[in-house]
Amino acid sequence: MATMNVSLPDLMREWVESQIEQGEYASSSDYIRDLIRQDQRRQKLLKAALNEGLGSGRSPRTAEDILQETRKKLTDG
Repeated sequence: MATMNVSLPDLMREWVESQIEQGEYASSSDYIRDLIRQDQRRQKLLKAALNEGLGSGRSPRTAEDILQETRKKLTDG
């Protein structure tokens, strides 16, 4: 496993330390690894959603149709 040094502002360092103190993570490395895994999952889901959208074809609705529908939903609750 490789080692990486990361510089953090004091408030971020305190946040990481508080997560460790609360028992959420065993170490700062554990916390950072979890953040990276979450980011990887998020990017994978985003790419899948974009590909699904691109593959779905064009909508028959116009931008104005969509805006009117959204305005109606907002005003009707």
